[in-house]
Amino acid sequence: MTDRIRHLTITLDEDTRDDDLKSIVSAIEHVRGVANVLPTIVTAQDLLARQAVRAEIQEHLYAAVESAFRHDRRTQTKER
Repeated sequence: MTDRIRHLTITLDEDTRDDDLKSIVSAIEHVRGVANVLPTIVTAQDLLARQAVRAEIQEHLYAAVESAFRHDRRTQTKER
């Protein structure tokens, strides 16, 4: 027996003006079985969450680069 699905969530790759999405919303509404399409407005909480993720990724990236440079320096010192 297969699961029954009630909702699908579609995430856009970037924030887009609502008037620029009318054709996409209309196309989704015309898909068989779609009862409703509700756009979600970007909030300050969304922006803060994105910034937190960017900061975390940046922190990990800097740590990885720093670790690679430390490893490279140790390797160069041992070769001399």
